[in-house]
Amino acid sequence: MKVLVTCPPMLGMIDEFRSTFANAGVELFAAEVVQTMPEEKLEELLPNFDGWIIGDDPATARVLRAGASGKLKAIVKWGVGIDNVDFNAARSLGLSACNTPNVFGREVADLAMNYVSGLARHTFYIDREIRERCAWPKPAGISLAGKIVALVGYGDIGKNTASRLVAAEMGLNVYDPALTVVPNERINHLQWPNGLEEADFLVFTCPLLPATYHMFDDSILPKLKRGVRVVNVGRGQVIKESALIKALEEHIVHSVALDVFESEPLPVDSLLREYPYNIFGSHNASNTRDAVFRVSTQAIELLFDYLETGK
Repeated sequence: MKVLVTCPPMLGMIDEFRSTFANAGVELFAAEVVQTMPEEKLEELLPNFDGWIIGDDPATARVLRAGASGKLKAIVKWGVGIDNVDFNAARSLGLSACNTPNVFGREVADLAMNYVSGLARHTFYIDREIRERCAWPKPAGISLAGKIVALVGYGDIGKNTASRLVAAEMGLNVYDPALTVVPNERINHLQWPNGLEEADFLVFTCPLLPATYHMFDDSILPKLKRGVRVVNVGRGQVIKESALIKALEEHIVHSVALDVFESEPLPVDSLLREYPYNIFGSHNASNTRDAVFRVSTQAIELLFDYLETGK
């Protein structure tokens, strides 16, 4: 049997898993991928493989249909986000399919907290000025204690982010329709977009769903507190970037920290680059060696089980 791996974090450690594939008698094909593999290339490759460990690639009905027309029997989405995988199409084609849920809450929350602190104290800006300009800047930041965070999403990542924010003595307004019990006296459960005028930080940890697509758009700009700082470690399409740029231009939003974008990698001509206090990531929030090894092992086990049992 042959397995295709297209997940960049797993590919970065792929040598550590080669023996696992070899011992199982499975041929591993480690694709060369920066972020995602295009549909056309996947349509060409997948019919030759029995299994596929997916990153953020477009696992569309078209792609899965091409795979199922050949050898493809099972797919595993590496990680939590599933917006790029058509699981309904997988089921209709008879493919065994799953993701690896609830695996990166702590790692992504660590980065979200780092971004909140970085925006508050301009640490990334100061570092760049010292390195690139030999400057010695001393911009005045803001304290975290007593500030209000609008936290969008209270799943595994959101809960872990909340615990870190509460430890910093921040107050939380949480937006998640699935939340039924408020676990902490510093947490208020609100319906979007109520209470946004209170928020000093707006932090997105939610998945991409029809209800979360462009949650941040032009309509919420009048509701925002002037000088709010925005963090997104969820999915890029949760934020309409043209509205975010407008908010930066009009000084409604002070600065942003984005690990994800509507278009990835971030285009060279993106106007987001023009704001020196902004912080950018490379859709890399979950990527620690510990987490990648743990989740890759889980993904391999799930895929091998599918291929062995046919279920």
